[in-house]
Amino acid sequence: MARSIMEVAFLGTQRFDGENGQKYIKVFYGDEPDGKTEHGLSIIGMAADDDAAEEIFAAGAHFDPLQKVRITFDVARGGQNKGKNLALHLEAVGEKPANRQQPQTPPRPASDAAKS
Repeated sequence: MARSIMEVAFLGTQRFDGENGQKYIKVFYGDEPDGKTEHGLSIIGMAADDDAAEEIFAAGAHFDPLQKVRITFDVARGGQNKGKNLALHLEAVGEKPANRQQPQTPPRPASDAAKS
């Protein structure tokens, strides 16, 4: 399974409660139109991973339409040699990616701070 990150224009998150209590959550985002079958934005939906679905749905309430967001997703094997994208995390562009660590600057000793 491959993991990837993309930055796109946010359109919305959607919840659908299916039969047998199964919850489906999708992220919708806009992509460049192909100029042949669509103009404006191409609307694309991506299912959310079951373990992250509630977090992703809740995150969608905090974004404005067309705001740039970063989607972290896994590409699982699908049928007929196709991949199935599953969203894992959704955050605003400009926020630090969750999987990157910022280098920590060591605290200054009290004696150095007193000299300043």
